[in-house]
Amino acid sequence: MWISVTLQADAAKAEALSDALMEAGALSVSIEDADAGTDAEKPQFGEPGHLPTSLWDHSRVIALFDGSTSSEALTAMLAEAAGNVGLAAVPPFSTEEIAEQNWVQLTQSQFDPIRITDRLWIVPSWHEAPDPQAINIELDPGMAFGTGSHPTTRLCLEWLCDAVKPGCSVLDYGCGSGILGIAAGLLGAGDVLGIDIDDKAVEAARDNATRNRVAMRLQHSAVPLGETFDVVVANILTNPLCVLAPAIAARVAPGGRVALSGVLEPQAQQVIDAWAPYLALDVGAASEGWVRLEGRR
Repeated sequence: MWISVTLQADAAKAEALSDALMEAGALSVSIEDADAGTDAEKPQFGEPGHLPTSLWDHSRVIALFDGSTSSEALTAMLAEAAGNVGLAAVPPFSTEEIAEQNWVQLTQSQFDPIRITDRLWIVPSWHEAPDPQAINIELDPGMAFGTGSHPTTRLCLEWLCDAVKPGCSVLDYGCGSGILGIAAGLLGAGDVLGIDIDDKAVEAARDNATRNRVAMRLQHSAVPLGETFDVVVANILTNPLCVLAPAIAARVAPGGRVALSGVLEPQAQQVIDAWAPYLALDVGAASEGWVRLEGRR
């Protein structure tokens, strides 16, 4: 049993209050948008080196305490934390008891099979495939990005269903879990290479490819890459896509196709401009505020 305490805080105090609660004895602390689910909700997006400058104007600080903590001790810890951040009193708060749960089962219940197209599904290992006749990628949540649930991943998978032709070569630049390269292999690609800057991602992609019986080559992005590919897909982030434009574009073979995602709609022109000297891009599709940019050599 645990005790969850939810306090209200503004952007100026939320992070400091979070740190103070940890110092006072909280087991964990998270910060959320207190306006989530309303018209005042403010999504926050950031990339390494370009993080949001502030939290939400109305923040919700949620601290978790041991279930054996008495109400007196809890009050004292909250008062200590409030005092340490210069608050005259403890902000308005509510408490809730959190019962012990089967966290593995709870996590698994949040991941159902995902239909990408009639032809392609993503199926966690603990589920039966809804359509055994379809191409079913077996993939569980793990340390590397890419389960099929994020709009950018879906945008790339939908594109691969059209772009991959039997025997073609495919480069998955920033492979994460390997989901895009695995999909390409199962869709009929003859040669698939996945590269990533993270050793853990390369390891996860290798394990996932083996599980799905896909012969996918994998390597760290620091290894020199000189070959070109019929199909190139990169689902990363706007800033890396801009910086790496010459490197990724050079990997697209004559007549080859490229798709980029991990780009928010307001950032699309920034990426298009960065790629203009190397390869012309257009917006091919959009989903939930994200876009897929496409080009052909």
